[in-house]
Amino acid sequence: GDNKDNVELTMLLDSGADLHSYQPTADDMIKLSSCDVFIYVGGESDEWVEDALESAVNKNMLVIDLLDVLGDAVKEEELVEGMQGEEEEESGEGEEEVEYDEHVWLSLKNAAVLCDAIAGALAKLDAANADVYAANKDAYVAKLNALDAQYAAAVSAAKVRTLLFGDRFPFRYLADDYGLDYYAAFVGCSAETEASFETIVFLSGKVDELGLNTVLTIESGDGKIARTIVENTAAKSAQVLKMDSMQSTTAQNIADGATYLGAMEYNLAVLKQALQ
Repeated sequence: GDNKDNVELTMLLDSGADLHSYQPTADDMIKLSSCDVFIYVGGESDEWVEDALESAVNKNMLVIDLLDVLGDAVKEEELVEGMQGEEEEESGEGEEEVEYDEHVWLSLKNAAVLCDAIAGALAKLDAANADVYAANKDAYVAKLNALDAQYAAAVSAAKVRTLLFGDRFPFRYLADDYGLDYYAAFVGCSAETEASFETIVFLSGKVDELGLNTVLTIESGDGKIARTIVENTAAKSAQVLKMDSMQSTTAQNIADGATYLGAMEYNLAVLKQALQ
């Protein structure tokens, strides 16, 4: 609200470092150790957090684990037909470890739940301004809900209901929110960068079979796989478009005006083209 200058907000991944490979610097650890509120995703990529919190100086710190907040709404990663898998890590008992899809923020419905948890933590920390946090949260959630309705309307009016990514696929939550099907080269948290011949052939065949006019990538990708898929289709006319998973957002982007709502509005525009 009007007192935003009283808050020191730090974005740890401020250089656009990939969530899946980020490791905190010594300065990051010092800042984390004494902060009042710490918010993190809570998936496999954040395994470093547990040790950091154990050594934190501020023992009254409020910690928000986004996956924990969402509970049963968190989804396991899934390997769909044609997707290139990775070697599964096994636990000590010889069983496959469950890997959860960390990209929970790419659902407007999830975002509303997470905003409620964050506002609640701020109100607990700063009770004198609890009403301000609640009012701001309600106003923001109304915007999330309005954009959610626009997504639903766009999908309802769409000619096709399948997305095809020549890249990683971090949009599982978004696709499930609106009943969309998808094919992709890799799962959302994959470290793979080179698609196999079989993967290219399968995805190219799906473009032809479904009459898709778009092959999608994420903002950090170079588009090489997507272009190769298009080149191997019959018509070779599909466009390559990018959706923003917000995994490469920098502090400078935010200073220049980048926002969550802006990114999701951009994704809606791309989605409308992809579903024509």
